Amino acid sequence: MTTLLRFKKFDIEPYIPGKSSIKTLKQVIKLSANESALGVSPRAKKIISNKDFSFSKYPDGKSKKLISQISKKFKSDEDRIICGAGSDEVIQMLCQLFLNNKSEVIVPQYSFLMYRIYARIVGAKVIFAKEKKYKISVPEILKKVSKKTKIVFLANPNNPTGTYLNKYELIELRKKLRKNILLVVDDAYAEYMKNRDYISGLELFKNKNNVFILRTFSKIYGLASLRIGWGYGDKKIIKALNLIKPPFNINEVAQIAAIESLKDTKFINRSVRHNIIYATKLKKFLEKYNIKTNEISANFLLLDFTKCEFKAKFLYEKLKMKGIILRSTEYGYKIRNMLRLTIGSKTDCLKFIRAVESILKI
Repeated sequence: MTTLLRFKKFDIEPYIPGKSSIKTLKQVIKLSANESALGVSPRAKKIISNKDFSFSKYPDGKSKKLISQISKKFKSDEDRIICGAGSDEVIQMLCQLFLNNKSEVIVPQYSFLMYRIYARIVGAKVIFAKEKKYKISVPEILKKVSKKTKIVFLANPNNPTGTYLNKYELIELRKKLRKNILLVVDDAYAEYMKNRDYISGLELFKNKNNVFILRTFSKIYGLASLRIGWGYGDKKIIKALNLIKPPFNINEVAQIAAIESLKDTKFINRSVRHNIIYATKLKKFLEKYNIKTNEISANFLLLDFTKCEFKAKFLYEKLKMKGIILRSTEYGYKIRNMLRLTIGSKTDCLKFIRAVESILKI
């Protein structure tokens, strides 16, 4: 007699990453996942190549050397830092720690999909706050607060819209939220931000106990494949997170590469300059076709085809035929007639420009 195994059923849409391959083509230009345009820090590459790793031994389960380097780099307290296998593991742990089936979580209408996914996995109700012109709205978030609200998640700048809250808007949000609501500010793209009215969540809320900051090594540091990120919060929260953290969640290669990446300020500065130059170039180029974008902020642009004579889907499919992949915002984000474009290498950006010129002949 067969025993039927019972398991939970989740009413969630799975995370669909940006496409990275096309069946008919061997070589593609992937501009769909906001990865580093310049790859990996030369310092990180060098140490990975030269180090004799002990793969038969477990890594440091507490990531002590990495946490020490993060603390030094960002002038922050070691006891307020935790590392995760990507910042999304830290998001997962926060949801496990704070939420249950009686909780509510507020997320912006268009935001990183893992906030809602992890919240729903632990049974919490996800409440969406409307955005205004694809920008997070503080009043709309405050409208959605109830007695059940436990966490407000937001990325600043926001993914996939590229818009951001300025210093005063973030301060206003924290001030007007109930003190016992945790504000989680995801600083994933903070290193790229040179906008005068912007300040990172880490800089702004370093001494706040009811704000938790997320950081990643997947973007400007180019370590997406190694899955490494970190969180910064109140010592009591970090202590509780360490109780539920998997014992050896960060592998040794990732820890060492992250330490060297933090030291390589030359590479970081070069990445920021490259991003500003090519984001500006792409923005101006796309405006010729009435394809509007957000202000230059992170390492991607949200392309709006509302005033363009061509549809986003048309360009997406035509570029795919030429081996260039952008991110469709229709799936997951439910934003129609738009595409998200990662700022790639110089070669990738120029190939994209030439491809668009050949497709959208005017």
